[in-house]
Amino acid sequence: MLQETNHSFTPVQSTEHEVKVRNRRLIEITGVKEVDSFDSEEFLLETVLGYLMIRGDNLQIKTLDVTKGKVEIRGKLLDFSYLDDHQNDQTKGFLGKLFK
Repeated sequence: MLQETNHSFTPVQSTEHEVKVRNRRLIEITGVKEVDSFDSEEFLLETVLGYLMIRGDNLQIKTLDVTKGKVEIRGKLLDFSYLDDHQNDQTKGFLGKLFK
């Protein structure tokens, strides 16, 4: 069931971001700017601290409040990870940093 408290999609002003997992069955996330894509196995969320990928089984949006930047997802959580742009910094290695 999708609950939306407001139909205007205004950006989240808060810089706070929090992920709470309850018994691997309920995920509460704050600081969400946008839900980019989702299906029953994977969610891609843009948060104030970068993109967050959530993977699981039978995932469903329980609550979506875009004005507060809050999303609640129900289903079995398998894993979640952040997709950062910092990968380029790690691939430079010692020589890349030395010859900056």
